[in-house]
Amino acid sequence: MGLLTFGLNLTLDGCVDHNEGVADDETHAFFTRLMDESGAMLWGRVTYELMESHWPAVARGEVEAPPAIREWAVKLEAKPKYVVSSTRTDFPWSGSRRIDGDLREGVQRLKDATPDGVLLGSGRLAAALARLDLIDEYRFLVHPRIAGRGPTLFQDGRTNARRLELISALPLRNGAIAVHYRRAD
Repeated sequence: MGLLTFGLNLTLDGCVDHNEGVADDETHAFFTRLMDESGAMLWGRVTYELMESHWPAVARGEVEAPPAIREWAVKLEAKPKYVVSSTRTDFPWSGSRRIDGDLREGVQRLKDATPDGVLLGSGRLAAALARLDLIDEYRFLVHPRIAGRGPTLFQDGRTNARRLELISALPLRNGAIAVHYRRAD
């Protein structure tokens, strides 16, 4: 069984709006490594649609992009992508599949079938999966910014506290800190 790793950018005040972080080669290289270490991607419908609207065109070379960003897009194109959605059933982006039915069972099946692990990249979905105790690791890039607005990490709340063990903390040249936590059960 693979681990479910929640990886995301966030500001010091917990904002997870993708427009608020530092988007540079170093940031993209960090997430490319995370994706390379994972066997599949997992998103909620909203995040999937955001990704689907941009990254396939970058991978095809239809959008101008620096090498690190193009590398991310090409690797993402090839990666299996799973989407949790109760409203959408058609996912034409290559390698995309829907997880429907019971959320706990569907995500547990995905973890069981993906020995290299699953990289989760949706804040709202992460909150639901945290309440189900399905997230094994947290890999965040904490950016040196205070957004003062926007969606925040776990803004919908959690029903129980979770103790985590710090695996690593690495400062990046751009001022962000890459933190890696694991469940401390």
